Amino acid sequence: MTVRASTPDRGPTPRPGREPARQRALRAARQALRVLAVELGTPTEPGTPLLGSVRSPWLRRLPYVVAFGFAVSLLPTTINVLGHDYGLDGGLVGALATAQTVPLLLAVTRPLQAWWVIFAADVTGALALTGADGVAGRAWPWPPMEIVGYLALMLALSLRERRRTLTAVWLTTGVAGLFSQVFTPDGSNNTWVLMFVLTGVVLMMGATLRERGDAQRKLIEQETISEAERARRTLLEERARIARELHDVVAHHMSVITVQAASAPYRISGMPGEAEEEFGAIAATARESLAEMRRLLGVLRSEETEQQGGPEKTPQPGIGMLPKLVEGTVRAGVPVELALPEEPVALEPAVDLSAYRIVQEALANVVRHAPGAPTRVSVTVAADGARLTVLIVNSAPSAPSAPLETTGTGHGLIGMRERVRLVDGSLDTGPLPDGGFRVAARLPLAPPPAAASPLSTTKDAHSV
Repeated sequence: MTVRASTPDRGPTPRPGREPARQRALRAARQALRVLAVELGTPTEPGTPLLGSVRSPWLRRLPYVVAFGFAVSLLPTTINVLGHDYGLDGGLVGALATAQTVPLLLAVTRPLQAWWVIFAADVTGALALTGADGVAGRAWPWPPMEIVGYLALMLALSLRERRRTLTAVWLTTGVAGLFSQVFTPDGSNNTWVLMFVLTGVVLMMGATLRERGDAQRKLIEQETISEAERARRTLLEERARIARELHDVVAHHMSVITVQAASAPYRISGMPGEAEEEFGAIAATARESLAEMRRLLGVLRSEETEQQGGPEKTPQPGIGMLPKLVEGTVRAGVPVELALPEEPVALEPAVDLSAYRIVQEALANVVRHAPGAPTRVSVTVAADGARLTVLIVNSAPSAPSAPLETTGTGHGLIGMRERVRLVDGSLDTGPLPDGGFRVAARLPLAPPPAAASPLSTTKDAHSV
């Protein structure tokens, strides 16, 4: 006898992957709703007025004026249409009209919060209109005055919020209109598609205008930063150039110290051994200082100097070379008159070099910006003999001529200020009433305390 084991009927086998797919869909839906809630609940810059960063006070007041105009015009219109045309109760009409129009004033500073109020009022009004007697043959769920107010709100919203928030608002408006089809009254003219399309168009236009304005502001800020960096770089270049020129002056004094210290035992008889060792140490220190100065010059060396294969060998110029400079400027077509002190003036090397460079920069500016303008250069010493005054004045060109440079970079003036600051002097520049320009520099004949240390070391070495 054969006994067969009975197998219970398990029913149909579920398809693999159906439950995980449903779970993924639910998870995606929950995540989308969470993102939607975050975007609709997180306003951008709450409390900041629209166009608040505009310089013009009239443009800053414009959003308030527009919002007030919409609120004042739409409030009585909404009351009249809902009460007389649609036949709603008077108390409900007043509440709905107020909630749909007055928050437009809030849209100037908090458009997203105003949208919550107006959107809720519009949805409530659409539900209330389903039982109204006059809805047949009229617009529903959004009457015309609600569409106008909502579009004005969309414009304010698009000028403030980011694209993700605008997309969430647009989709929420469309979903509310789509769900309203369940309650559509008989004989009404459906306006949810029109509302959905117009809302998208206004949001897109407003967002485009806002992003364009943001891009222009960022461009202006970047140009401002670039101009500041360019000015800073120019200042550093001028300072490096001045430091390279002053290297020769300092190196000369250091060389004098080295020679005096090394030759002191041979020039002074009967010098104690301790003094000879001290002078030898001074000479060694001075030689090391010269080596360090050469390394410093290598750091400050410009690209042009590197291409030439080393530092310049020519001596630094002074006011004694101004006649030659003026002669070259005259050959360039600029009539220049030069007036120098009758007697030679003993100047510190830094002051002498600064005076020459100031005249050189001023004449170069005349050639570039006012070619052919009569120019006078005068170098005078104050009555008390404490200061040297360098004055360069040019009048307007006698014959009209186009300047070689229409806009100045200001590099010449920057160099003048740095050279004057170096010797503790003062500089006064500015245009003249007749169309000319004036540069007046006052330089001390004695060096300032900060610059006197290497020179005073040399004087002390001479007195040993």
